[in-house]
Amino acid sequence: MAKTTDPDKIFESLTFEMRRGVLVLAVLTQLHEPRYGYALKQSLAEQGLDIKEGTLYPLLRRLEDQGLLDSNWEVVNDARPRRYYHANANGKALETRLRADWMQMQTVIDQLLNNTTQGDQHDNA
Repeated sequence: MAKTTDPDKIFESLTFEMRRGVLVLAVLTQLHEPRYGYALKQSLAEQGLDIKEGTLYPLLRRLEDQGLLDSNWEVVNDARPRRYYHANANGKALETRLRADWMQMQTVIDQLLNNTTQGDQHDNA
């Protein structure tokens, strides 16, 4: 496989990896109440996290297979059936742990970014 040195392609690949790593936490925060996939997708997008259906639905199935989500089919207002997902006790417990880990990582990254910024200012002085 050919390696790329295109900065835009490298950036795109790395941001994809970074976003992919936070999707589980993002999804779990939104599933304290039952939601069907498209409503979840819209909620995340409204809050600034756009996720493709081809990413979301396999993630929901994987989380359910891992015992973190429960789902059931419902018909609302005579519409076609929709599959509603919600975090169960295991999913909520994992969210709590992931949330704490995220906060710790965020603190470290903020410190690293601040140290880098201050270091750059000293280098330019």
